[in-house]
Amino acid sequence: MSDENTWQKENERGARLYQHGHYAEAEQAFRMALQEAEHFGPTDTRVAVVLNNLASLCHNQRKLAEAESLYQRALTIRRQTYGPHHPMVAQSLNNLASLYRELGKYQEAEEFLLHALAIAEELVGPQHWRITNCLNNLAAVYTAQARYTEATAFFQRSLSIRQRFFGANDPTVATTLCGLAELALAQGQHAEAEPLFRRALTIREEQLGVDHPVVAVLLEKYGILLRQTERETEAIEVEARARSIRVRQLQTNPGESDEPE
Repeated sequence: MSDENTWQKENERGARLYQHGHYAEAEQAFRMALQEAEHFGPTDTRVAVVLNNLASLCHNQRKLAEAESLYQRALTIRRQTYGPHHPMVAQSLNNLASLYRELGKYQEAEEFLLHALAIAEELVGPQHWRITNCLNNLAAVYTAQARYTEATAFFQRSLSIRQRFFGANDPTVATTLCGLAELALAQGQHAEAEPLFRRALTIREEQLGVDHPVVAVLLEKYGILLRQTERETEAIEVEARARSIRVRQLQTNPGESDEPE
């Protein structure tokens, strides 16, 4: 039998390590939490909690096949336990849809996200921060499909909600700003994209630290803009900084992949 507290302690430890960018240690903690949670039964809701967290970590480490399998298993457990209209089901749908977007499965991603958004809006209303992950992910799907008007509307809605709930300098706000910057970049609107990238970068550096992995992700995206605007020297500097962050990350967590996000 598992100690009721062991799985939770390891899961919480993994979440803290994940938040601070220590991915290899976070993965060890989540796998220990999963092992402990499975003592309660393979379809226990505690198993789904850990599966979701581990899937998210694998997703960020670019272990996409494993992430998909873990997300799907969590979704199956939650659907069987809670039914199709529960917030935990919405969370799993949202996360799996984010992965599908990256894999180019846009129809599946949109279907899952619209379902997740409908569940969330029914539970908390159309202006609550809990719906903003769905809004961002839908906007990203529409950006990838060149449905720019729809993408703009969803990103702006997410930005307004997040700023109202969390303030202008929260990391979640930076995520939406980055999405808006990528949307502008996709349309060749470099002058609009650059201040959005720079503001998002400032927020992430101040709130998460200058060596956090998500800072490297944003630097790489900003580097694309710099190259498109023929600012090669600046691009080289930004890309070198991103690489140095990733190298330090690998030195701290040698088990991680160095594939770009």
